[in-house]
Amino acid sequence: MEYFDTLIVILQSTVRVSVPLILAALAGLYSERAGIFDIGLEGKMLAAAFAGGAAASVFGSAFIGLLAGILVSVCLALVHGFASITQRGNQIVSGVAINFIALGATVILGQAWFRQGGRTPQLRDGERFTTVELPFAAEIADIPILGSIYSNLLSGHFLLTYLAFALVPITWWVLYRTRFGLRLRAVGENPGAVDTAGISVIWMRYRAVICCGILCGIAGVYLSMAMTAGFVKGMTAGKGFIALAALIFAKWKPVNVMFACLLFGFLDAMSIRMQGNELPFIGAVPVQFMQALPYILTVVLLAGFIGKAIPPRAGGVPYVKER
Repeated sequence: MEYFDTLIVILQSTVRVSVPLILAALAGLYSERAGIFDIGLEGKMLAAAFAGGAAASVFGSAFIGLLAGILVSVCLALVHGFASITQRGNQIVSGVAINFIALGATVILGQAWFRQGGRTPQLRDGERFTTVELPFAAEIADIPILGSIYSNLLSGHFLLTYLAFALVPITWWVLYRTRFGLRLRAVGENPGAVDTAGISVIWMRYRAVICCGILCGIAGVYLSMAMTAGFVKGMTAGKGFIALAALIFAKWKPVNVMFACLLFGFLDAMSIRMQGNELPFIGAVPVQFMQALPYILTVVLLAGFIGKAIPPRAGGVPYVKER
């Protein structure tokens, strides 16, 4: 049972670490399915994390912090949309600019407002999201195996955790079973045909980047108001880029995105668990190597194990309406 309990702990950590990856990857899915390549997921998450932590600290409400994080993220998404859709600018350059703006602005504003080295004040219980216990979790905790799975693995997560996993089938249904999803995918594949049918390509792409902003906002808020109790400089730590890698690894499919993010989350959880432990035939492994392991394996997986990933045909290409 000792090994089983250890596995449960690792899987529980996997779920928690995977949540911001799932949300950010789904955000990129909406955007890229509409033909807008978004490398600025990292910046939007970071800005939302700061806005959520700052608003929750000032107003004393977790839900006000959530709304603030979503609002800031959507604003940055609209900036990216204006540069990429309306002005037909380079989408990579626009996304990189958002990342740099968020990285610098969060530290400057944090220091100017709170005088804590770019951090936000520590959030109290009412100002952050707390874990949710599922019904009868305590009563069946002593049941072998099943009780531990239900009480320790399925129960005891944050509200945003359950929302993230619920958004996976919702996103699948929206993309493949609704008129909006059909048009969104068509805009990413053949915008000229969509325009010929009388559907506004520009408006559809703006709606896609708004969806992207909302999900990035929730992901950022999760980092600063659920996983931790406040904003810390650079707390996204490359999660936006890993989410982008997971999106490519999953070949732009919602369910595959979830499993890819769980895989990367498992690698991250294992790296945390293995720090300071000795491996058979190897001995003690440097902490820095274990911290870098998820990123190394991300590159390895993308380089050799996914086959040919074909993005939407109109992805990254500004649409010019034919006269």
